[in-house]
Amino acid sequence: MSLNTTLIRSLKAPARPVWEEPPSKAGLIAKSGFLALCCLGVLGPLWIVIVTSLSPKPVIDRVGGLVVIPQGITFVNYTELLSGGQVSRAIMVSVGVTLFGTLFSMTVSVLAAYGLSRPGSLGHRFFLMVMMATMFFGAGLIPTYLLVQSLGLTDTYLSLILPSAVSVFNILVLRAFFMGISPELTESARIDGASDLRILLTIIMPLSRAVLAVISLFYAVGYWSAWFNASIYLTDQQMMPLQNVLIQLVQKNTEAPTGLSYAVRTGQLSSLGLQMAVMVLALIPVAVASPFVQRHFKKGMLTGAIKG
Repeated sequence: MSLNTTLIRSLKAPARPVWEEPPSKAGLIAKSGFLALCCLGVLGPLWIVIVTSLSPKPVIDRVGGLVVIPQGITFVNYTELLSGGQVSRAIMVSVGVTLFGTLFSMTVSVLAAYGLSRPGSLGHRFFLMVMMATMFFGAGLIPTYLLVQSLGLTDTYLSLILPSAVSVFNILVLRAFFMGISPELTESARIDGASDLRILLTIIMPLSRAVLAVISLFYAVGYWSAWFNASIYLTDQQMMPLQNVLIQLVQKNTEAPTGLSYAVRTGQLSSLGLQMAVMVLALIPVAVASPFVQRHFKKGMLTGAIKG
């Protein structure tokens, strides 16, 4: 065997420790089958939900429930949901709360993590211990509700943001990542006259794009999927986010949101198709945003969790 052939094979071969034996064919088949079952378990329900939301009412009635095999496609459920009414308003509420909430949470978390990562900052160890204590001890639901009520935040959109605006776990991950950045960079910038805010904006944050992207996704998914705060702090149905409208449709067996019940009663729309369409609308933002942040997950989470 020539040297060139050996080099080509070594380059094509996957990285594997020398003590680890190559998997057998039975092992590869078993792993492939297990992964296929996992994918089927994840994608199967999603496929059924999407197909049912796109199926005409006669098909849903003929099948008697969820549709697995497409027998016609119609977008009438989506056009009716997005044409106005409670669902359209709920989508706008969820989008607004997610955008402003994520921006506010990231601002507070980054500033807190940067202050706690500086060894010479005033009282950083005391504040770190206090924040970590909140991870194990909480005031409870009733005191939290009384606090929100005393601040006059009930029936306001701020009640969907402020009670869950900051995650101590996310702050600790950001702090660990910031502490892993070479101190020579910040010291040289400080010698040149840069302030702490300028160091954070021009040095720390550009070097922390991976962890910032991951934490931003965590906050965004949390705000988009949240329903509990709205259920206890809001009484106006017009202020409800999308997840609460979905709960009204699915759990409480409501026929349709306001403005669509007539179409359901007259047989123009299927209540099951509307439920599945609302589920798809609730899944779209997360499904679209996740692939763009996926490449940052390994670097952002592992580095932030190990260093420090």
